[in-house]
Amino acid sequence: MKVQASVKKRCERCRVVVRKRVVRIVCPNPRHKQRKGSKRHMARISGVDIPRDKKVDISLSYIYGIGRPTAEKICDSVGISRESKVRDLNDEEVARIREFIDKNFTVEGELRKQVRTDIQRLIEINSYRGVRHRRGLPARGQRTKTNARTKRGPRRTVAGRRRAAVKK
Repeated sequence: MKVQASVKKRCERCRVVVRKRVVRIVCPNPRHKQRKGSKRHMARISGVDIPRDKKVDISLSYIYGIGRPTAEKICDSVGISRESKVRDLNDEEVARIREFIDKNFTVEGELRKQVRTDIQRLIEINSYRGVRHRRGLPARGQRTKTNARTKRGPRRTVAGRRRAAVKK
C-alpha cells in the first residue's frame, strides 16, 4: 500500500475510508490501495522516537541517560507541564526540549560511548573492577558462589562432580 500526501479514487469501485485519522482508498484492485500519511508523527529527540500517548516526563525517560527525576527537571526548566501528553505538544515546545537536552545532558550514543571508554580504561589499567569486567563477573561486590547468573550466563554442568562427592 502506497503512503501518499494526497489520495484519490482511481476507478468507480474505489471507496474512501477514514480510520483513526488516516484516509485510505480501499478497492478490489490491489494496485489502487492507497493511504494518506498521517501528520501525527512521534516526537524525535536525541535520535529517539518518544511515545506520543504518554505523559511528557514518562516519554522523556525512553531516552538513554534520562531517568524520571531528570525528565521532571527538564519539564520544569523548559516550562512544560509534566502532566501534558506528548501528542499535545507543538513543534516549538518539542524544539525547546530538544535544545535543552542537547545543551545540558550527555545522552544516547555519546553516553554509551563514554561508558564503554570508561570500562575499557579500567580494563587497561588492570584495576580490580577492570579485571572483573574482563572475566565477565560482577564488579560491585556481589556474591558469586550462587547467583550472578545475569553476568555469568546460563549454568554449565560439570561432569563427574556428583560421583566424586559420593565416594568421599
